[in-house]
Amino acid sequence: MLMQLSYNWLLVLLSFAVSVLGSFTALQVAVAIPLATNQHQKTAAVAMAGGAMGVGAMWTMHFMAMLACDTGMQVTYAPSLIALSALVAFAAGAAGLMLVANDRFSWLKLLGAGACIGLGMGGMHYLGIEAMMMPAVVRYDTELVAVSLVIPTIGSMIALWLAFNLRGRWQMTASALVMGLALCGMHYTGMAAAGFYDNDGQLPDGYADGLRSANLGLTIFAIVTTLLLLLLVLYYWRQRYRSSLSI
Repeated sequence: MLMQLSYNWLLVLLSFAVSVLGSFTALQVAVAIPLATNQHQKTAAVAMAGGAMGVGAMWTMHFMAMLACDTGMQVTYAPSLIALSALVAFAAGAAGLMLVANDRFSWLKLLGAGACIGLGMGGMHYLGIEAMMMPAVVRYDTELVAVSLVIPTIGSMIALWLAFNLRGRWQMTASALVMGLALCGMHYTGMAAAGFYDNDGQLPDGYADGLRSANLGLTIFAIVTTLLLLLLVLYYWRQRYRSSLSI
């Protein structure tokens, strides 16, 4: 029997908010990558931007939205697959931003960056679904799966073009909003592509040892939001400090 999904709308809204904040933080740091004066600075900027985009925007939004989803069954999450999905998201975010921010901007680099983020988001999302341990089996609509990969690819290309070609606070905010919409669009399209079917109560191995969702979404939101805001403060402080040295 196909299970009907419902959502905790508070967690849905908070997941969108963290995706926008993470995108804004990542893009602010990423536009400074070409200004790095040595390899150490560039590596640090790529790592911070990749962490903000991959873990802050992509993975946190996804996991919170997963926790917001009520399948009507008790669900736990395999820690190893959750960790792997976070690693995939970080790698995708770092690779995409490093590619588009490295040296001069080009349409080819933009396409490559969009593919990195889009496919990375998709890989992370479907790993996250596989991490769900519950008395159900998952079957996919392949056409919707394909659509779910196209959405973040095109959306991230638009967001990155705005960020790297139209500099300014409002343009960066618009870019972050577009990126947040693209990431959330991918997630919920991916959820629509997945059908959860009751398997007569058969629980998978390791179910009892999985992560449980009680208050986990709000806790993750509070921790990640605090870290992203601290990263933004650090970024702005470093920018002002560098500006004062050049005067």
